[in-house]
Amino acid sequence: MGIALVVIALFVIIILGNAVRILREYERGVIFRLGRLVGARGPGWVWLFPFFERIMRVSLRVVTMDVPPQDVITKDNVSIKVNAVVYFRVMDPNKAIVEVEDFLYATSQIAQTTLRSILGESELDDLLARRESINKKLQKIIDEQTDPWGIKVSLVAVKHIDLPTEMQRAMARQAEAERERRAKVINAEGEFQASKKLAEASAVLKEHPIAIQLRYLQTLREVAAENNSTTLFPIPIDMFKPFLNLFEKKMSK
Repeated sequence: MGIALVVIALFVIIILGNAVRILREYERGVIFRLGRLVGARGPGWVWLFPFFERIMRVSLRVVTMDVPPQDVITKDNVSIKVNAVVYFRVMDPNKAIVEVEDFLYATSQIAQTTLRSILGESELDDLLARRESINKKLQKIIDEQTDPWGIKVSLVAVKHIDLPTEMQRAMARQAEAERERRAKVINAEGEFQASKKLAEASAVLKEHPIAIQLRYLQTLREVAAENNSTTLFPIPIDMFKPFLNLFEKKMSK
């Protein structure tokens, strides 16, 4: 009698162990009864009919999936390696289990093929300069393809573009040449502005000759402020005109 009670107790424990499941807040349980879909349950306690119902757990949290580096040939025939990251979550647990065998693997394959396809249609300069728009385009296409599986793709980001060594050197030379060009343009603009100011200053001095003398005296003051042992003072010829005129008058007499 005692052995029978122990056997019955063990049988009840086994039945209860198979009949009760505890699902966390972020989990849902997809129930199948004799192979037929019943629906998703949870979170909390979930009761099953032993031997008749089976449960498959599905997480509703955002999944961060790394897309392995892909060999891509761009539209301008540059061979590069590109990797990305995809953020998605299951919105419909029933579809994620019924419509596709392994939604994680399927989403990874869709992301890889879409990455190669979209980047292969773009030129290298666009990949480097318009990465944000390319990310949005990738997200839209992958989301449309995974929507029948009950999956929502929220973000796709291209992480790294690995360029060939010779391409990196060519881009470095191009960037250096661009910087030199900008420096020359800025220098030329400065020379042009300075020449305009000098032209305006010469016009003012032409109208007011006495200003030349004032400028000369100011220059002498600046030169005298330096610690020079020998200083040469250039004297304008205009300063000798009164003496020359006086000499000419005496000679004419």
